[in-house]
Amino acid sequence: MTGTSPRCDIPALRESLRCDRLNLEKTFLQQGKAARLLGAHSKLIDGYLQRIWQLMAFPKHTALIAVGGYGRGELYPKSDIDLLVLLEDAPDESLQHMLRELIALLWDIGLEVGHSIRTVAECISESTDITVQTNLLEARLLCGQPALFEQLCKSVRQHLVAKEFFLAKLHEQEQRHARFDDADFNLEPNLKESPGGLRDLQIVTWISRAAGLGTRWTELAQAGLITLSEAHQIACHDALLQTLRIRLHYLARRREDRLLFDFQTTLAEQLGITDSANRRASEHLMQRYYRTRRAVRLFNTILLQHLHDYLFRDTLPQHALNERFRMVGTRLEMRDEHLFEHRPEAIFELFLIMQQRLELTDLSANTLRALWRARLKIDATFRRDPQNQAHFMEILRQPHGVIHALRRMNQFGILGSYIPAFGRIVGQMQHDLFHVYTVDEHILMVVRNLRRFALEKHAHELPLCNKLMGEFARPEVLYIAGLFHDIAKGRGGDHARLGMKDARKFCTLHQLSHDDSQLVVWLVEQHLTLSSTAQKQDLADPEVIAEFAENIKNDRYLVALYLLTVADVKGTSPKVWNAWKGKLMEDLFHLTRRYMKEGAIDNHLTEIREQAAATLNLYAISATSYQMLWAQLDDSYFMDHEAQEIAWHSRLLYFRVNDPAPIVKARLSRAGSGLQVLVYCRDQRWLFARICDFFARLSFTIVEAKIHTTQHGYALNSFQVMEVNRSDMDYRDLMNYIEFELTEKIRLAEPINPVSGGRMSRQLKHFPLNTKINIATDRHGIYVLTLIAGDRPGLLARFAHILDRHHIRMHRAKINTMGSRAEDVFWISGSMLSKPADTSLFLNELLEKI
Repeated sequence: MTGTSPRCDIPALRESLRCDRLNLEKTFLQQGKAARLLGAHSKLIDGYLQRIWQLMAFPKHTALIAVGGYGRGELYPKSDIDLLVLLEDAPDESLQHMLRELIALLWDIGLEVGHSIRTVAECISESTDITVQTNLLEARLLCGQPALFEQLCKSVRQHLVAKEFFLAKLHEQEQRHARFDDADFNLEPNLKESPGGLRDLQIVTWISRAAGLGTRWTELAQAGLITLSEAHQIACHDALLQTLRIRLHYLARRREDRLLFDFQTTLAEQLGITDSANRRASEHLMQRYYRTRRAVRLFNTILLQHLHDYLFRDTLPQHALNERFRMVGTRLEMRDEHLFEHRPEAIFELFLIMQQRLELTDLSANTLRALWRARLKIDATFRRDPQNQAHFMEILRQPHGVIHALRRMNQFGILGSYIPAFGRIVGQMQHDLFHVYTVDEHILMVVRNLRRFALEKHAHELPLCNKLMGEFARPEVLYIAGLFHDIAKGRGGDHARLGMKDARKFCTLHQLSHDDSQLVVWLVEQHLTLSSTAQKQDLADPEVIAEFAENIKNDRYLVALYLLTVADVKGTSPKVWNAWKGKLMEDLFHLTRRYMKEGAIDNHLTEIREQAAATLNLYAISATSYQMLWAQLDDSYFMDHEAQEIAWHSRLLYFRVNDPAPIVKARLSRAGSGLQVLVYCRDQRWLFARICDFFARLSFTIVEAKIHTTQHGYALNSFQVMEVNRSDMDYRDLMNYIEFELTEKIRLAEPINPVSGGRMSRQLKHFPLNTKINIATDRHGIYVLTLIAGDRPGLLARFAHILDRHHIRMHRAKINTMGSRAEDVFWISGSMLSKPADTSLFLNELLEKI
């Protein structure tokens, strides 16, 4: 064969294919039928391939076979076209040339193909790879020799061991779930690979095909694995995932399977979803997706359990537990498949047995299905039944398995049916730039954290939480507060106050004592208070501590609020919690506890000085040595710093009080991560901006800044900084680098250009946060500026530059970064702040440039 060009008009074929695909797209966008589009696209490509195969006149001993998703007849708009060229024998040089021309031609006309060229024997040899074996299961003859294709199918069937295939696919799924089940994929899930995605449905059809049970959901119903109603439900969930993936391909104009922020809003609009009063259209879309994902994971679990039982048919030992349940092997099974219909109270009994019998590892397939249907039996009558209420409370009081029980209840729709307010937030995403879990997942993560605090094997993570949790009587009170703290999200208004009503109703219904009910309701109302105070107020101010303590009834209330707060922040996102935030909250806890015990902290300054002096004495530094330094420091310095910080500063500076050269020193933070950096030099304009610019260019995050000017005109500034991705340099080298380079930057005092805005996160780009700036005076007459904005590189440096341009002094800063959201507080002073017109100009510039 001399070439394909005399027989194939490549430009014409390419244009024809483009027009045909465009027509398919238009039809789909008008009708929205996913299965029809996938089938029509597969048939369209079939026609082009068959035409080209015939034009090129391939020998009779060859066959062209569709495999993978294309073989299944589900070809997505931008997916690869997986082909197998099946040969009777190894190809000679002439056939190799034809095959090269075939593949080149297919690419030339716009078909992105993934191809393999094998004999039947090679296919069987390669099928030891589970991916190859799966592809061959879905092989479909396009053109060529039917006998050769039948030989392949027969060989595949002969070499396929259904039990081994099941175990291999199960292992493959476990690995895939581990790979795709993280925070990033939670916000922008992969429709194909993420848990609850299309792959979780496909694995069921692959195994059922291998078991000889068919591939359609109705065929699985006929085999008794599911009911026809369940088959219809699965088909609906399958159709939604297919629809989203098809639309995603068309929107992205590429093979894009992740529900990226870039497309969520447009997808919602295409599906007719609009903004509501309190939630974006994209949040409604994602709730629909997350609920589908939950259902798919559930059906995947049930069907794989059924398929396991069908394939292995083990004769397992049975042991009656009571008149309603028995143990089959290590699984719990109902003795009557209609149990929940006749005895709904057995629903919670099932969870209790799973908690109390630690030898039980799972539920039988029939019990799983019955539990899914049982959610429909939970109504107002069920919720009012004292026996059911007692069982639910008993579940929360068990020493083992509380979070497993709650998560399984949520998976099966039981929890949302029993607590209707919880049902409304299932699958609800919050595009607030820092939550990475749906509201229901976040709530259960908070309860999980509370349970984790009590475990000795995790005591090293948060020793104080472990100690407090171990001493806390009736911890179920905390779990209930955790369940209700965010339950009113998405309703509009103050979710804490709205959640109080739901919590109070639950406590009354479940007959909690008056004291415990009051505590739960108070915790729901106040669950943001401790975090906000610790991260946004000056903890060195005794009046801040006194005001915070006034709202707390007793030590049990304080401990409960502290534990719930830590669990809440840790359950928001892996990126939101850090050791510095933990330290701030722990500091507030200890300061408040002390205030509540002693009634006042008027002697705080004296104690701080004495503690710092005692530490310095350990270093053989006499009081006369550091008095010259301390004489230059006012009370605000001692109020702002802990004793160990003052001792560190004093050790470094007592003999250099009037040193003309800048001094920069760094050490590992006592908070557990990050660095503390001390800057001491003659005060100069732009100093704070220069330091912020330095750290911004190193990609460091300043989480706290304490700015002081001594009596003799020196700046004594301390910074708590968190490093980002500095694995290329060890801490010692990093500290040396900071000490040298920052010293030079201050010494040279060169003009600075503020760091550019940098690249904003895609989440911030598509779900922008309106910048909010507020200035008010605190109880001491100090101006406090609060900034809420989308976090971007160099934000603080640009802010500091604007302050210096307006001759505004910074005294202290608390920087709170939550994902892509910054909530910062600055204590500032300047003559222009007393002039409304000047202040307005300053604020306008901040809004424009921040």
